[in-house]
Amino acid sequence: MPRPYLYALQGFVTAARHGNLSRAAKSLHLTVSALSHQIRGLEEQLDQRLFVRNARGVELTADGRRLFERVAEHLDAIEHAMRPYGARRDEVLTLTLLPSLATSWLVPRLPRFVALHPQLEINLQSSTEVVDFARETDIDAGLRFGTGPWPGLRSVHLFDDPVTPSASPALLARMGRPTLKTLERFPLLGNASTWSPWFERFGGTPPRRFVANFDDTETMNRAAVEGLGIGLGRLTLIRPLVAAGLLVPLFSECLKTDRAHHLVYPPRSDDHTGLAAFREWLLAEARDYAAQDAKPPPPVEARAPGEKPGARRKAARE
Repeated sequence: MPRPYLYALQGFVTAARHGNLSRAAKSLHLTVSALSHQIRGLEEQLDQRLFVRNARGVELTADGRRLFERVAEHLDAIEHAMRPYGARRDEVLTLTLLPSLATSWLVPRLPRFVALHPQLEINLQSSTEVVDFARETDIDAGLRFGTGPWPGLRSVHLFDDPVTPSASPALLARMGRPTLKTLERFPLLGNASTWSPWFERFGGTPPRRFVANFDDTETMNRAAVEGLGIGLGRLTLIRPLVAAGLLVPLFSECLKTDRAHHLVYPPRSDDHTGLAAFREWLLAEARDYAAQDAKPPPPVEARAPGEKPGARRKAARE
């Protein structure tokens, strides 16, 4: 029997993973007809039916499942082995970072970098997963939030990200504004490990019961916006919410943690000219942010929903 064409096996594996010929064909930059032709040819060559159609797409037969289990990992290994030989384009910079940092900090500043370097193409891959640069060889660098260092990677400290309590205007209008001494009496979002450092630094005792706990800061901030309780949020994430009038910072105090934002990249990116330009610009932006913006926004007047800013001061004067 002649050897199956490698592209036909790749099409078969991709279709098996997607369970849908349209999505598989799109990922391979093929037409559905071309992919179907590849699979039919493979079935004829092997004299086995590999897929059956169903309402949702395609499903592997028993023969198809056996073939997939035998060839998929080998095709993955070939793809991984070939990645280092792909031509790198220094005018294209691919970065990985947390979605929260992308939307709240980097993307609002990115137009300034693009204006300075219009020849560069920026690819942002936002994910909560920690990228393995040894496997993801098409990614040049990343922005990480943590204590560092990361073995095998260059790491450049950008800025710290202190935390401070904030609440929705509706919650403050309903319950009043806490002081450092009375904060523990208010509904708090998080858990004892989240809040204990704050109370140790500024006084008070964490409550025995917290309203709700969350596994990510963005969700906690959303709960604070909805008035569920007071959140202890990172400044980079709450600043846009404060600017939009959705959250109110409660105090001028903020608490530095042991985690910070870093630019990280593998040694293979040392001579990437696009990354060199981005690193220089990013460090300047980080310095400006640390000097000017990395502090709590000024507390604003809490008001009831629908109440216009300054209405209470105007009423008091009258």
